[in-house]
Amino acid sequence: MSCNLPLDPPPPPPPPCCTRLFRKRCYEHKQYRNGLKFCKQILSNPKFTEHGETLAMKGLTLNCLGKKEEAYDLVRRGLRNDLKSHVCWHVYGLLQRSDKKYDEAIKCYRNALKWDKDNLQILRDLSLLQIQMRDLEGYRETRYQLLQLRPAQRASWIGYAIAYHLLEDYEMAAKIIEEFRKTQQTSPDKVDYEYSELLLYQNQVLREAGLYKEALEHLSNYEKQICDKLAVEETRGEVLLKLERLDEAADVYKRLQERNPENWSYYYGLEKALKPGSVEEKLKIYEETWEKFPKGLVPRRLPLNFLSGEKFRECLDRYLRMNFSKGCPPVFTTLKSLYNDKEKVGIIEELVVGYETSLKGCRMFSQNDDGKEEPPTTLLWVQYFLAQHYDVIDQQTLALEYINTAIESTPTLIELFLIKAKIYKHAGNIREAAQWMDEAQALDTADRFINSKCAKYMLKAGMIKEAEEMCSKFTREGASAVENLNEMQCMWFQTECALAYKAMNKFGEALKKCHEIERHFVEITDDQFDFHTYCMRKMTLRSYVDLLKLEDVLRMHPFYYKAAISAIQIYLSLHENPLTDDSKELQADTANLSDKELKKWRNKQRRAQKKAQLEEEKKNAEKEKQQKNMKKKKEDDDEEIGGPKEELIPEKLVKVRNGEQEKIHWKKPSTSGKVKKYLLMLQSVKRALAIDPDHPWLHQCLVRFFKGVSESKDLPEVVRTVLKQEITRLFGDSNAKSFNQAYLTKHSSSIPHRLAAAKMMVYLDPSMETKAAELVTALDESLSNRTIQICTEILECLRSGVLGDCKEQAESYRAECHKLYPYTLAFMPPGYEENTKIANGDVSTETEELANEM
Repeated sequence: MSCNLPLDPPPPPPPPCCTRLFRKRCYEHKQYRNGLKFCKQILSNPKFTEHGETLAMKGLTLNCLGKKEEAYDLVRRGLRNDLKSHVCWHVYGLLQRSDKKYDEAIKCYRNALKWDKDNLQILRDLSLLQIQMRDLEGYRETRYQLLQLRPAQRASWIGYAIAYHLLEDYEMAAKIIEEFRKTQQTSPDKVDYEYSELLLYQNQVLREAGLYKEALEHLSNYEKQICDKLAVEETRGEVLLKLERLDEAADVYKRLQERNPENWSYYYGLEKALKPGSVEEKLKIYEETWEKFPKGLVPRRLPLNFLSGEKFRECLDRYLRMNFSKGCPPVFTTLKSLYNDKEKVGIIEELVVGYETSLKGCRMFSQNDDGKEEPPTTLLWVQYFLAQHYDVIDQQTLALEYINTAIESTPTLIELFLIKAKIYKHAGNIREAAQWMDEAQALDTADRFINSKCAKYMLKAGMIKEAEEMCSKFTREGASAVENLNEMQCMWFQTECALAYKAMNKFGEALKKCHEIERHFVEITDDQFDFHTYCMRKMTLRSYVDLLKLEDVLRMHPFYYKAAISAIQIYLSLHENPLTDDSKELQADTANLSDKELKKWRNKQRRAQKKAQLEEEKKNAEKEKQQKNMKKKKEDDDEEIGGPKEELIPEKLVKVRNGEQEKIHWKKPSTSGKVKKYLLMLQSVKRALAIDPDHPWLHQCLVRFFKGVSESKDLPEVVRTVLKQEITRLFGDSNAKSFNQAYLTKHSSSIPHRLAAAKMMVYLDPSMETKAAELVTALDESLSNRTIQICTEILECLRSGVLGDCKEQAESYRAECHKLYPYTLAFMPPGYEENTKIANGDVSTETEELANEM
């Protein structure tokens, strides 16, 4: 790290009494107030006012108390006074690390090691940052130094071995572990979990190295000393399969089946070991298991994946009867994967409808049965199944008939209300779905799962306050439900909140939720620091390696993906359509209203303002109470650690100056970018094409990219040449219009692809709006990918003007969609929501409005 500071001679060291005070481990024990007292005591001596190490330690202590600016000033001053002090450089590195400037911190640690190359603490801190940043080569070198300095310490050997393991030099890692293992004197009869974990980790490394013979031999030699007997058997089966010792592998998997006949992986392992040559031989494996485990459900379920025709019907019949008789609610979930096969779906429907008819008539699955009658609950579970079946195949009317019949017979069974809510959600009526989920929740208010489900449905319906109140039943008392859920990193709630606010065009609140989720992932990444030392100390090495691999792909998690997509879409929207002043918005809203409508609108605004004021007062009172509690808690603690995080304020988030920069931050963390960088765009385009070249959204991006490149006049000649060559290589000699037409021709039978092509048609030539509208409003059965979601999107496009002035087409399209999807809110006739509110008593009468005015 470069440093242009004057090289003043270092001040003399403090006397021994001061040094003792300085060396008290106040920082390590988090006794920061005492530490500041000792620093003040040393620095108050006129001879040592500029003592570098003391100034640095004072700065580090102040940083822990949240005084960041003052801390940096003191540490830099201390470093300037003593550039040859490893303590000053180490402290500066710790300060940089606290700000997550890990690269800078590593440079500081390396400078510290120049003046004290064998300092164990600095080497350990350096190794932590190197593994955190995945500087594996540097990590290996540092761990080697630590091994040389402390060869008797267990962590020194393990850290060095893990470095080679992560660098995929498995054989070297295995050798290091073996050398270390030889030094461990453990009795074969003694139960030692840490030694057991070391052996299992060693075996994992051998297997990853491809040394399966050695791994099997190792397993046999140390089996008695390994505590996890299940892991031993599973590993043995896996290794025997790799070594093609199939008979022995089959025996292992049969033993594992006896231990747990409901584990799917054991059956797949047995299949690989026995290598059946036909469907009949494959089925025989499972038939033998039926005889051993007559109550087992998994061996009866798995054959349904590969059977077909009459054999499939026979096995399915046996499987369904077992489940319906027992009353097994998840039976539909176990069969859902079969719904990709239309033939199997037909057989399922035929069988279950037949059961229902027969059970109604004679209380048996079939009239040809031997006279054994089923209990009344069997019919209930059959109807429950049929409701889910018809829901999945998009026949919501039939699904509702079956679930309503079931509810009439058993109005206290919560599962029935859950499915009814789900049917309405899939039918596009999320408000009705939320009401039925609330009904389910009312039947068991102590069930956290149903409470969470209900809150989720309410958020999807835009009922944010109601969802918060629902969640408050299970959050900490005396604290706001939203704040408590944020503390607990309850990301499903925050994700749904973000989507709800986004749908309501409350972009500031939506962005706040997205940024809260992003902070959770930053915290999860930082939490690795706690495990780098802990796992080596406790020998949980297999879990540690799994953790590192998980952290490498952490931002592929669905929660982050949803939050990132929402944030990017909002920032793009704000970039293209910046928010206007409130006064302009109000003028635009009220310009076309009549006197009566204007009066009504003002009354509504006054009521909303009054309500908002009351809510704000309540919120402030709660916040004040929380602050008092927090203050008291901090006073009770020995020391306060770290400074407060920057508050996320919705109004500031939506007024971001550069929406494109924020979008890039979400797309690729810690990477900066600029607008109109066509070479970077080209790079992204090539990556996207490798994933899904025909995706509708990608097509729109490509057309915009084509047009942008062709119309840009300020491109350097070299960049223009490269872009032209790559575009020609990827798409041939075509322009944006011909490219769009070719895409439409290729995907003429898919509604989402037609919509993408229609949007670009109007984008390239606004006079094509009539043709574009005709293209997207077709609802023929021959067209594929027709769903409620895509039809809703088309209707929004027709109404918003994306496809030109299409108000007439929008209304006729809505009416056609309403016939296809009668329950969907988006396709309901105009005034439907107002009428519904009046029917439910949710709309204020004229008398109430007059009263409010007074």
